Amino acid sequence: MVMRENWQLGRGMEYPYDAPPPSRQVAYVFDTNKCIACQTCTIACKTCWTSGKGQETNFWNNVESKPYGGYPVGWDTRLQEMMGPARWEKQKLVSLTIFETGDEKVPPRGHRPAAGDYAAPNLGEDDIAGITELGHHFDGTHPMWMFYLARICNHCDSPACLAACPRKAIYKRDEDGIVLVDQERCRGYRECVKACPYKKVFFNVISRASEKCVGCYPRVEQGDVALCVESCIGKIRMHGFRSTQGAPRPDNPLDYIIHIRKLALPIYPQFGTGPNVFYIPPLHVPNGFLEQIFGPGVERSKQLYRSLGDPENRTLLGALLLFGASSRIIERFEVQGEEAVGWDRNGTEVARVPFTEPVYVREHYDEQFDVYRHNTT
Repeated sequence: MVMRENWQLGRGMEYPYDAPPPSRQVAYVFDTNKCIACQTCTIACKTCWTSGKGQETNFWNNVESKPYGGYPVGWDTRLQEMMGPARWEKQKLVSLTIFETGDEKVPPRGHRPAAGDYAAPNLGEDDIAGITELGHHFDGTHPMWMFYLARICNHCDSPACLAACPRKAIYKRDEDGIVLVDQERCRGYRECVKACPYKKVFFNVISRASEKCVGCYPRVEQGDVALCVESCIGKIRMHGFRSTQGAPRPDNPLDYIIHIRKLALPIYPQFGTGPNVFYIPPLHVPNGFLEQIFGPGVERSKQLYRSLGDPENRTLLGALLLFGASSRIIERFEVQGEEAVGWDRNGTEVARVPFTEPVYVREHYDEQFDVYRHNTT
């Protein structure tokens, strides 16, 4: 075991391997306040990547309802029961990660789901936190709550799947930080399935090998966003890269949202893997619940999100306006007057979004075509 600095924990931690960070790190930001669980992202991923034999229960992308949903069943609550509540002193984790077992020969702590745990992808869907009593009604604030949590592989800085694999079949690419499984080396021991705290490595019962989200790397290599990002009709997702060589760049939308303004937070950072999918927490959910998922920055993130209309947050709002604005990965952005503008890796402008959407009113009678417009045609 070696000591590796984990910026999400505010301290160093033990990890089986030491390696320099990739040249840049693929990353995502999901806005939970905008997700409607339409599952368009799930279907886009499913039809492209996991429509084959043995992949029937493989959902590299899924959207689940919290607080009771989860795929596979109890993927997070079972590990939390093993680990106990996360304990933070301000921004520093004082409890142990899954790697800090006290014995370097012991693999990361985790659990292997049973086959039946993969049989209910929509378990707990739309279930609210509590019982609605007779007479409850909307009066400014919903008395109960739930929210949708979209999940993919986190392509972690310190992947638990990589650390646990006895065959060294899992590796992290230097060019973009995407984590992949070498199908020729894998022998289906499923230690990766057990170790991954997010349960985003799956076992194919036909090929007898592990499979996982590939980060849509064939698209990334061409400068295009992942399919789950492009297909999102709610525009809740941004896909790009975090800077790993040097300071965060203020003109990089991912760097700006995650590192500079700290609006988006990692999911279960206390596990120690350094996940690279970041979430803007839902405003209507109690902080106590959210802090166990997203760490100690929840209230600050909520306050910042509520104040996006303030003049000092105009650049941040501009970055958020670019969500879903292009199928190309936006690597540089800028606010120009009343518009947010994004450029791809080639320096080509790929998105220009106005802060205020223009309104066009068409006349009831069209003189050019001599027709009347009705709301039924």
